[in-house]
Amino acid sequence: MRAMLLRKARTALDPADLAIPQPGPREVLIRVAACGVCRTDLHVVDGELSEPRQPLIPGHEIVGHVVSSGSEASRFHPGERVGVPWLGWTCGTCAYCRAGQENLCERARFTGYQIDGGYAEYTLADERFCFPIPGFYSDVAAAPLLCAGLIGYRSLRMAGDARRLGIYGFGAAAHIVAQVARHEGRAVYAFTRGGDTAAQSFARRLGAAWAGASEESPPQALDAAIIFAPVGALVPAALRAIRPGGVVVCGGIHMSDIPAFPYAWLWKERMIRSVANLTRRDAEEFLALAPTVPIETETHVFALAEANAALAAVREGKLTGAAVLVPH
Repeated sequence: MRAMLLRKARTALDPADLAIPQPGPREVLIRVAACGVCRTDLHVVDGELSEPRQPLIPGHEIVGHVVSSGSEASRFHPGERVGVPWLGWTCGTCAYCRAGQENLCERARFTGYQIDGGYAEYTLADERFCFPIPGFYSDVAAAPLLCAGLIGYRSLRMAGDARRLGIYGFGAAAHIVAQVARHEGRAVYAFTRGGDTAAQSFARRLGAAWAGASEESPPQALDAAIIFAPVGALVPAALRAIRPGGVVVCGGIHMSDIPAFPYAWLWKERMIRSVANLTRRDAEEFLALAPTVPIETETHVFALAEANAALAAVREGKLTGAAVLVPH
């Protein structure tokens, strides 16, 4: 099979010809139809996440069709379409797993990080961490749902019942969660890089009540804010934008250091919290919800061999919506 391989952090991916892997007892072999390009992939490739398997096939927004199953795998049949997200395996026995917090499992393994991912023609996945994809979506349209959608959904739930919701960084995750928020009757306030009029127009097209630069103050105090951009300086900015009792949700796996800020900006029971990974319950709930909204993903398709160009486009903020690799 053809794959794009990360041999060393902070270097370009290499095209490689590899043997098609064979499934272990609880695994399924999947022929990849599409794989989204996530900002977390950038953090892995750019060396900002420090424990990747090397060499590694990145990619954790995978849509494909089951080819075969291991000896103990019976959940899916050949030809069924499945999605594979970031959370690839948990122990199932620790206190976090038993409490329904498998996203915090200290032994968890992640797709495209410790487990080879979807920048390839085939991939393996534990069948317990795969999900049927709603027929409403094409392969390409479904791919961003597997991380941008899931992390956005978990972040939105952590924002509580906020009616005025700020979103900092209007990329792949934001364009999905904004649609859910509008479906739920919330007002969306979009914050982008200064001067990024394309992203601001994109946000307004998706129903944002206001769109402006991250340094600006919204016209009204927000009930909550979600930060998707990996910029620590946005945390105090968001604190200043929310009302007393509001919450700032940090939705990324990596963020630059948060600068010091006056305690007064946090006072009056404002909160800061992070989102870590996802649970299988998140996936089940969100994939059932998505076609009822209905969420429409905006995608930019790249061939598998163009993975480095796709990563560069995401890194440079050149795209509205999501980049998706197609291997065939």
